[in-house]
Amino acid sequence: MTLDLMPGMGGARAVLTVSELTGYIQAVLESDDLLAAVQVRGELSNFKHHSSGHMYFTLKDGGATLRCVMFRRHADQLRFRPADGMRVLATGRVGVYVRDGQYQLYADYLQADGTGELYAALERLKKQLQAEGLFAPERKRPLPYLPRAVGVVTSGSGAAWRDIIHVAQRRHPGVPLILVPVAVQGVNAAQEISAGIRLLHRAPVPVDVMIVGRGGGSLEELWAFNEEPVVRAIAASEIPVISAVGHETDFTLADLAADVRAATPSAAAELAVPEYAVEMSRLQEMAGSMRRALVKWWESRRERLHRLGMELVAQRLVRWWEQEGQFLDQMTRRLQAAMLNKCATLRTQQEALAGCLQALSPLAVLARGYSLSRRWDGTVIRRAQQVSIGERIKIILGQGELACVVQVKEE
Repeated sequence: MTLDLMPGMGGARAVLTVSELTGYIQAVLESDDLLAAVQVRGELSNFKHHSSGHMYFTLKDGGATLRCVMFRRHADQLRFRPADGMRVLATGRVGVYVRDGQYQLYADYLQADGTGELYAALERLKKQLQAEGLFAPERKRPLPYLPRAVGVVTSGSGAAWRDIIHVAQRRHPGVPLILVPVAVQGVNAAQEISAGIRLLHRAPVPVDVMIVGRGGGSLEELWAFNEEPVVRAIAASEIPVISAVGHETDFTLADLAADVRAATPSAAAELAVPEYAVEMSRLQEMAGSMRRALVKWWESRRERLHRLGMELVAQRLVRWWEQEGQFLDQMTRRLQAAMLNKCATLRTQQEALAGCLQALSPLAVLARGYSLSRRWDGTVIRRAQQVSIGERIKIILGQGELACVVQVKEE
C-alpha cells in the first residue's frame, strides 16, 4: 500500500483516515511471510458455530487472547467438534478485519493439541453416561433371527457401505438394506448420525436391526461416534443397534451404548444378515423334525381317538340299556296299573251282571214263594194239559222239593 504524505511545517507527520491506517496495517500484516502461514497453540473460548457454517472463537493462554474465525469450507473438514476449554493447535494466516479494525487469525485447520485432551474429554463423557446407565448390560437386546430389513447409518460413499453391501448380498440377497447416508466425520457428523438413527424408526419398510458405523481412522476421525448426541440416540433406539466403528483396535462410546459391537462393518453385516444356505439347511432340518413330530402326534391322537370312540360307544350302549331298562320299568308299572284298573272294572261289571243274573234266576223267584213243577222226566210243566190224572210230578220250592200225584187238574 502506498500513502501520500502531506508536507507540513517542522516536518509534520502525515494525517491519515481510519480506513487508510487500517488498510496500511492490513497490508503490512499480509505481506509478512511468518504471519501468512502460522500455527498458534491455545485454549478455545467463546466458541460459536454460526448457522452460516462459519466458526467464531478465541484462542487464549495465560497472557493474551486472539480472535479467530474459520469459514465454512474449512469448518466442514474438521475431524472433531470443538468446545470451550479444549486445547488446540490452529493453522492459518493473520489478517485484519477492517470493519472492526482488529487483527485476527483466519484458521484453515484445527487439531487437538495432543491426544491427552481428547482422551480426557472422552473419559469425562464416558463416566457421565455410564452413571446414567446407558452402558448397562441389562439394556442389551438380542439381534433378530431373520430381519425383514437392515438399516445402515454411514457414509454413502465410504468403504464401509460397500463392505456391508458385499457381505449382505453374499449371505442373504433377500434381506433388503436401507441406507441413511450421513457424514461420519466433521463438525456436523454427530447431528447427522443421530438424526439418521431416528429416521430409520420411520422407514417405510420395517427395520428390525441397524448398523451404525464407518471405516477406521484416527481418534479425531472417529470422534463423532464419541459425541453425546450419537451415544444417546443409540441408547434410545427402539431398534437393536450394531456398532461398527473403525477396525478391531478402535473403540468408541457408541460401541458401549450399542446392543452388539462388531469389529468392522463387514463383521456387522455378518451379525445382522443370516447366511442363506445355512438357514435353508436349518429350516429343512427343522421342517423334517416338525413333519416327524406331526406324524407321531397324529398317530398318537388317532389311537387315542379310537380308544375314546370305543369308550364312547360302550358308554352310549350302557346309557341306552339303562334308559331302556328305565323305560321298561315304567311300562311294567303302567301295565300293572292298567291290569289292576281293568280287573277292578271287570269285577265291578261282574258284580253288576251277577246282580242282574241273580235277579233273573229261577231260584230267586222260588225264594219269593213261587214253585216250579216238573214231570218226573224233568220237563217243566207250564200247562195243565201236559200232565195226566194220577201222574207223579215234582214241585220245586225255594227250599226243598215235593213229590206229588196229580189228582185233579183244571185247564
